Amino acid sequence: MSASGGTKAIVAALAANLAIAVAKFVAFLFSGSSSMLAESVHSLADSGNQGLLLLGGKKAQREATPQHPFGYGRERYIYAFLVSIVLFTVGGMFAIYEGYEKIHDPHEITHWYWPVGVLVFAIIAESFSFRTAIKESNEIRGQQTWTQFIRRAKAPELPVVLLEDFGALVGLVLALGGVGLALLTGNGVWDGIGTLCIGILLIVIAIVLAAETKSLLLGEAAGVEEVEKIKAAVVDGDVVTRVIHMRTLHLGPEELLVAAKIAVEGNDTATEVADAINAAEARIREAVPIARVIYLEPDIYRPEAAK
Repeated sequence: MSASGGTKAIVAALAANLAIAVAKFVAFLFSGSSSMLAESVHSLADSGNQGLLLLGGKKAQREATPQHPFGYGRERYIYAFLVSIVLFTVGGMFAIYEGYEKIHDPHEITHWYWPVGVLVFAIIAESFSFRTAIKESNEIRGQQTWTQFIRRAKAPELPVVLLEDFGALVGLVLALGGVGLALLTGNGVWDGIGTLCIGILLIVIAIVLAAETKSLLLGEAAGVEEVEKIKAAVVDGDVVTRVIHMRTLHLGPEELLVAAKIAVEGNDTATEVADAINAAEARIREAVPIARVIYLEPDIYRPEAAK
């Protein structure tokens, strides 16, 4: 996985979530808080998700084969999609079930200092993980807003970690609120309500992740800026006079396929056309380094046929 894959952020989130999951489960055993149980399962699911992202990055590095001539770059999209499924089923649905059970059969929270202490520790640990993800994202985000970055990023790992960490922090606040209200009122229903809110939050985040990674799996084109760079690089004004039409497709986060029909003059020789195509490919790779697979088809430009 390249640096843009956010390996550092994934490892930081994995370490934080494993430690937090153990602490939350211990707090649940001592206190009986359903919010703590839901949060421990949430952190365990997040740990599994980070493991899936690391595995996907590793598998994506395999060399192309005759059966998969364009390589395995999309493995990263597949594993990111699996993350959304795990977050939905293991995290969200379990939390909703626990919240429903606790509301219908509330129990008093005992040893309150365990859940409160663990939640405060978890908020601090998750904040450090979230800070790492933000720092790595800012290195490649440019002028995009956070919403634009999550929607347009071709590497799925950083958006996934960002949303997971954000959801974890909000979930921890909800859990702390539920536990706090249960302690203040002596009514365990508030603990169940906090758990239910955590489940709804996780399901919303899972749906957003699933929608974004589904788009990547279906195949997204290069960004507008990259497309313009490629078009400018193709035309040399001599042999290649224009781009008749062009299609781009991400084979992976750092692998782009470019297919274009280019206009040449009718009196150009085959050697001149071949040399112009080779030169155009070199210019494309210089302008957009991730353009790994390039197919340029020469043709005579006819306005009516280009529509």
